[in-house]
Amino acid sequence: MGHLSLGTRLAVIIILGSLAIVGSVIYAAYGALLEDFEKNLAAQQANETAHISSLVSQNLELRTSALAQFAAMLGHSGQLPPQEPLTKLLQKQQKLRELFPHSLTILSPNAILLAENTYVPGRVGTYYADRPHWKAAIKTRRPVISRPIIGRATGIPLMVFIAPILTDSGELLGFLSGTLQMDQALLIPKHVREDAIKDAIFLVIDTANFLFVEGSRNKTIEYLPDPGENLLIDAALSGIPFGEVETASGETLIYATNHLQRLGWLFIRAVPKSLATAPAEQAFVRFFTISIGVTLGIVLLTYLALRSTTVSLTQMTRRIRSMIQKPESSRRLIERGAPEVRDLAQAFNQLMDERDANNQLKDNFVSNVSHELRTPLTSMNGALRLLKSGTAGELPERAQEMTTLALRNGERLQLLINDLLDFNKLSSGNMRVSFQTENLQKLLTETVSGNEAMARELGVRLKASDIPAISLQTDGHRLRQILDNFVSNAIKHSPQQGLVTLHAEEVDPYRLRITVSDQGKGVPEEFRSQIFERFAQAETGTTRATNGTGLGLAISRQLAVLLGGNTGFYNNNGAHFWVELPMGDVSSPEEHAHESA
Repeated sequence: MGHLSLGTRLAVIIILGSLAIVGSVIYAAYGALLEDFEKNLAAQQANETAHISSLVSQNLELRTSALAQFAAMLGHSGQLPPQEPLTKLLQKQQKLRELFPHSLTILSPNAILLAENTYVPGRVGTYYADRPHWKAAIKTRRPVISRPIIGRATGIPLMVFIAPILTDSGELLGFLSGTLQMDQALLIPKHVREDAIKDAIFLVIDTANFLFVEGSRNKTIEYLPDPGENLLIDAALSGIPFGEVETASGETLIYATNHLQRLGWLFIRAVPKSLATAPAEQAFVRFFTISIGVTLGIVLLTYLALRSTTVSLTQMTRRIRSMIQKPESSRRLIERGAPEVRDLAQAFNQLMDERDANNQLKDNFVSNVSHELRTPLTSMNGALRLLKSGTAGELPERAQEMTTLALRNGERLQLLINDLLDFNKLSSGNMRVSFQTENLQKLLTETVSGNEAMARELGVRLKASDIPAISLQTDGHRLRQILDNFVSNAIKHSPQQGLVTLHAEEVDPYRLRITVSDQGKGVPEEFRSQIFERFAQAETGTTRATNGTGLGLAISRQLAVLLGGNTGFYNNNGAHFWVELPMGDVSSPEEHAHESA
């Protein structure tokens, strides 16, 4: 992310962090939500089976109590009436007939059928004591409920309720029996069965005999499938009261069981797991939508907060760059915005104040030193010229060489001091220019002749070609200063026997461009942005680099502004420095002096 801005980086980090947090929360929430829905669904099935078991138990208790009460009434007389009165008595028991719609019978103490309310051919006189539930009733003399059986005379699935008929002294007179037809399944309420058909699987199993009581395909007494054929029944019979099971078709069921001890029946209720996942997914979608909305709101608020900060930083950056490009503009930042931004602006302003103070101190020092050095240096150079000219007498050859060398270095030092003074004048706005009509050909010819000695010394050729006959309204001395700086740099950076050319052309009807070209290596890429800065030198540390202050190009740019033009360069088989000047009337020198202040 190195190429991204600070605001973008923070925004990306916050967005990714928010998404990661929200994603983790959503993932954990969905898992917890699904688990809760599954637990609730499993608890619902357990409650349903317990409720159904309770309803069946109450139903059994009601039927058994009703049967026992009528049996007690029969025992009060001390003996059983004959068959015909017994039959009529049974037929009059409307309430018992509703509870036992299949049949009501009275049997002897040894379980031989004596009377019945519904006639079935051949049933009277039938011996039933060989059946397990009759054996239990004879032995215990207590109410007994049989497991589902096939009626011996009817051949249909039945469930038999037995109540002993006892005298007041406890003597056994016989048994009162009520029978239910199992394929009508009246023990289980109708609404329970209908609800189960809608969305659940409902089974009732006789665990002692491994028979279906409710849930068989044919609604008849039917043995359970072999282990492995029905995984739900296998799971219910495993003793685990609730859980999940995957059917052979791949569907996952959530089941719960409840055991009715009195009959040995196991109630099983199971629903598809999708009934839990569907509402969980709906709740998750709502939660996800809300979370995304909240996250987007947080991201938007964060973006606005970051933008308010980064905009201030961007404005500060632009302001600082403007200060670099236009040093004469205000050098202070506006101290506003977030506390950190205000502190940064305040620290920058303090730094600039101290830097300006140091620069002013340095400029004053340089100006004072330059002025103090220029006067004695002028006298020294004058004396050396007199000695060289022989005014004080003919000098020996060795002394003549030393005098020439000293004069050359003195004149170079004089130029360096002049550069420092000129730059201080430009920086302080005290530089004055004087516009007058100047002949372009004359200016360029004088520039070539004035730099010829330096060119010969460094083995470089100097040439001005195709100079148009144009007159300019400009300050010829300051224009020469600009061109001399360009030519001097071109000579320094040209190879041996290289050619430095001066060329002038009209850019448009109102502007003239003068270009100084060399055949050197050109301006290094890493140095292009600071080529016109003060004290900037591309060949730092070389012999040629020590032949100047690094102020020439900086002075040239500011002088060009004073003359109403500008400067620049480009590389093309060497460096090409140019200055553009207006060809018409320009503002007065006082205006330019004011602009440079």
